[in-house]
Amino acid sequence: MYKKIFYIFIIISSALKADDWPGWFGPERDGVWREEGILDKFPQKGPKTIWKAPVGRGYAGPAVADGKVYIMDRQIDKGAKSPENPFSKITIPGNERLLCLDAKNGKIIWEKSYNCPYSISYSAGPRTTPLIDENRVYTIGAEGNLYCRSTSDGKKIWSTDFNTAFNVKTPTWGFSSTPLIYENLLICLAGGEGTVAVAFDKSNGKEVWRSLSAKEPGYAPPVIINYNKKDQLIIWNPESVNALNPKTGEIIWTIPWELRYGLSVSTPQLVNDILFLSSFYNGSMAIKLSGEKQPEIMWKTAKVSEKRTEHLHGIMNTAVIKDGYIYGACSYGEFRCLSLETGKRLWESLDPVGLKRPSRWGTVFVTPHKDRFFLFSENGDLALAKIDSKGYHEISRSNLIEPNGIDMRQRKIVWSHPAYSMKSCFVRNDTKVIRVSLSKE
Repeated sequence: MYKKIFYIFIIISSALKADDWPGWFGPERDGVWREEGILDKFPQKGPKTIWKAPVGRGYAGPAVADGKVYIMDRQIDKGAKSPENPFSKITIPGNERLLCLDAKNGKIIWEKSYNCPYSISYSAGPRTTPLIDENRVYTIGAEGNLYCRSTSDGKKIWSTDFNTAFNVKTPTWGFSSTPLIYENLLICLAGGEGTVAVAFDKSNGKEVWRSLSAKEPGYAPPVIINYNKKDQLIIWNPESVNALNPKTGEIIWTIPWELRYGLSVSTPQLVNDILFLSSFYNGSMAIKLSGEKQPEIMWKTAKVSEKRTEHLHGIMNTAVIKDGYIYGACSYGEFRCLSLETGKRLWESLDPVGLKRPSRWGTVFVTPHKDRFFLFSENGDLALAKIDSKGYHEISRSNLIEPNGIDMRQRKIVWSHPAYSMKSCFVRNDTKVIRVSLSKE
């Protein structure tokens, strides 16, 4: 009887918070928006901006929970300058900051900052989306500062520094893996010898287990999958794809996959018994799970090249898988449809990314909603479309926010995943965060 009541409580609690987006890839960490009452097409003048609030630079997307918006940014010291070439690795003094805003009007409720010199490529700001769990918010900065704070006032509950705690170096493009809550654990990627994955007690920060070794942790978030009625923790680092017991860190299986420049970035995805991954230079891999046995590689990109591509060579964006087909942007912004079973390419188009010609690192963040998709592209456009194995069918498109970040080629870009919550899209660039209504009413 107690178990039934407990499960009913969990279901009701989930329903009450169904319109929250409390961390990377939303409430179920699968990138799907399930909220009701969303428009079928954009108004003639585009979706209405409800509010805008100033923020500093950064790539970290916003999180929305319990009527609050959480977002990280970067503030460099007076007199300091960011390099013109984002690839440059020079030490830049400054602070990282966590802002908590009122989701109704964008006004600051509280803010917390800490000293954090940067010595990374693409030094605009933090990468990871804040993670909200009950009355705590967890953040990881680009140089490996992990904080647990109270959601009510931002007061620090506990913290650690990956570099000093685990004797590791900051990855080339900074710590970028958003942490994961599993039961009483906060699971993070730190890198190093035996500490690629580390689990902390989420309430007090005490280490519970550590696992795996690699030169760098990579940039992909840890993911929980449920296969054969058992939870597995997927850790994808630049040397291998791994499944761990999330409670103990024990390794269940490993598939080696050496990646050029350590670019394990996109979120691993499980559909039925197929695990799909995509990397910029090395392309795609589909892994077939098989009960308690070692998984097998179903298909894999043979050629290591971001120019002569066969499958998907995504970088910032994670592909969407629906009805047996994979949809996502390749290395030069070519939006493609592949068969999940075989990897065969069915079509490609530049339209979803909003490009007139192929462009290196062309990026679009795709979010399924019922039978349609919201696509936020690097030029600040939001599109609403239907996508299937026959092609891309755009319904509406509107520019929400100006692209004022830059890449190495001095292109203007926005490389930040939106949050979808409260019948709205919350999105940032390097100077502001906005809330845009997507309500049907």
